[in-house]
Amino acid sequence: MTATTSASPAPAPARPPRQSLPGRAIALLRNTWRGLTSMRTALMLLFLLALAAIPGALLPQRSLNASKVDEYIAKRPTLGPWMDRLELFDVFSSFWFTAVYVLLFVSLVGCILPRVWDHYRAMRTPPVKAPRNLSRLPYSYAGSDTETPDEVIDRARKELRGWKTLVLPGSREGELTLSAEKGYTRELGNIVFHLALVALLAAIAIGKLFGYEGNVVVIANDGPGFCTTSPAVFDSFRAGNVVDGTGLTPMCVRVKNFKADYLPNGQAEMFTSDIQYQAGADLNTNTWRDTTIKVNHPLRVAGDRLYLQGHGFAPKFTVTFPNGQTRTEAVQWRPDDATTFLSSGVLRIDPPGGLYPNEEDRRKNQIAIQGLFAPTALLHGSLLTSAFPTMTDPMVAVDIYRGETGLDTGRAQSLFSLDPEMIKQERLKKEQRVNLKPGESVSLSDGTKVTFDGAEEFVNVQVSHDPAQGWVLVSALTMMAGLLVSLLVKRRRIWLRVYPDQTPGDQRRTVVEMGGLARTDQAGWGAEFDRLRTRLLATDQPATPRTGD
Repeated sequence: MTATTSASPAPAPARPPRQSLPGRAIALLRNTWRGLTSMRTALMLLFLLALAAIPGALLPQRSLNASKVDEYIAKRPTLGPWMDRLELFDVFSSFWFTAVYVLLFVSLVGCILPRVWDHYRAMRTPPVKAPRNLSRLPYSYAGSDTETPDEVIDRARKELRGWKTLVLPGSREGELTLSAEKGYTRELGNIVFHLALVALLAAIAIGKLFGYEGNVVVIANDGPGFCTTSPAVFDSFRAGNVVDGTGLTPMCVRVKNFKADYLPNGQAEMFTSDIQYQAGADLNTNTWRDTTIKVNHPLRVAGDRLYLQGHGFAPKFTVTFPNGQTRTEAVQWRPDDATTFLSSGVLRIDPPGGLYPNEEDRRKNQIAIQGLFAPTALLHGSLLTSAFPTMTDPMVAVDIYRGETGLDTGRAQSLFSLDPEMIKQERLKKEQRVNLKPGESVSLSDGTKVTFDGAEEFVNVQVSHDPAQGWVLVSALTMMAGLLVSLLVKRRRIWLRVYPDQTPGDQRRTVVEMGGLARTDQAGWGAEFDRLRTRLLATDQPATPRTGD
C-alpha cells in the first residue's frame, strides 16, 4: 500500500504596488525629457527643420511678395486656400516651423549641458592606470634601458609636456608606471560647435523678433529719394514680431544714377548705383554723403544695411488737357522678361481741378495708360518686343483709356494693371491703341494729348535692420573653429611600465614596456607612437603593432 501526497500549489507572485498618479506623471515627464534631449532627437529635429524650410524656398512667401501669393491662390481656388490655412505662404513665421525651431533649441540645450558637465569631470579625472598587459594594445614596445626606473620616468614626464600624466608604483619591487593622456580639446571643440549652433539659432530668432526689412522703389537720376520715417514710406515692409514700426533707424537716401553691365546675351553682370545718404548727426546738419552700392555690396550705416536689389524702367508721359494744363508722371513698370526687360504697367492721371463743372464729370474723364515698354524696340509688324535690356531705342505700345480709373474709390488696386471689371462695365473706355517713341504724341477725342517723353530708370532698394547680425557672424565662425578642432585633434593615451631587470648577473638594466591607444580615429597613430617612443626612450627599434589575439 502506497501513500500519495499532493504538493501544495506555489503561491502566486505578489504584484508590485501600483504607482500613484503623481508618480506616473513624473515618470512620463522624465522619460519625455530624456527622449527630447537625446542626440538622436536633436538630429531628427535638425533634419525636420531643413525639410520644413523647403516650402519656403519653393512657394511664394507673403512677407516677400504678397501680390504673387494672391495670384498663386487665385489660380488654385481649391488647393490655394488650404495651403494658406496651413501657413505655407508664411513658412518661417508659421506655428509649425516655430514649434520645430523651439524644440530643436531645447533639445540641443538639453544635450549639451550634460556633456559640458561630463567633460568638466573628465578634465579633473586622472589618467587611466596602466593595463596589466601592454602588449595587447594596438601599438606596443618592449625593450631595456641603462638608466634607473626613476630616471626613465622623469625623462618621459619632461618630454610629455602638455599631456596629463600620472605616476604610480607597480606590483613588482621597484616598478613604476606612467599614464599619459592628451586630446581633451577634441571634445571641447565638439562642445563649442554645439554651443555656437545654439547661439546661432538664438541670434537668428532675436533678429527675426527685433529686425525689419523694407523695400522701396526709387527713381534714379536725382529723384526725390526717401527717408525711413515710418513703414508707410516703403512699398513693402516686413516687421519683426515685436516691432511696431515706430522705432525705425532714421536715414534718408537719394539715388543719383544707375548703371547696369550686361553680357552680349543680355544677362545682367553687375548693377551699380551712386547714392547720397544722411544718417545720425548728418540729419541735423543736412549733410549728404556720397557712396556707391552694388549687388551684394550694401551700404552699412547706423546698424542698418542698404541693399541694391534690382532695377527697371519708369516710362514718362505728359498729358495735355483741353484747357492747356499739363500733368507729367513717371511710374515704375514691372519687368516681365529678365533678359530683355520688356516691361508692363499702367499710369493713372487725374484731370486738374476746375476743368470740369462737377466732380462726377472729373471722375469720368480720368486718363489711364496701360501697355508695354521696350528699352530696345523690336517690331514684328505692329507687335512690340525688346531686343536688349539697355535703353538704346525705347518705345511703348499702349492702350489709352478715359473714364473712372478708381483713384477716388479708396480701394487697393494693382500698380501694374487696370481693374478688368471697370473695363467690362465700360466705366473705362479705350480711346487709342498706339506705338510711341520718345517725343511722339497721340490725341484723344476730346482734344486731350498724350505724349511719351521717354523713360527713367528706377532701382529697388532694401533697408534691412538686424540687431543680431554680428552675433550670427561670430557664432558661425565659432562653429567652424569648433568643428575643425573636433576633426583635427585625436584623443590618445600612452602608458609606460619600467622595473629593474631581475635576470641574474645584470642588475643595471631596466626593463621598459610601452603601449599606446588612440581613442578615436587611428589614422596616423602608428607613426605618432613611433615618434613618441623615440623621444621618450631614445631607441630606434620599431614598435610592434598588434595584429590579433
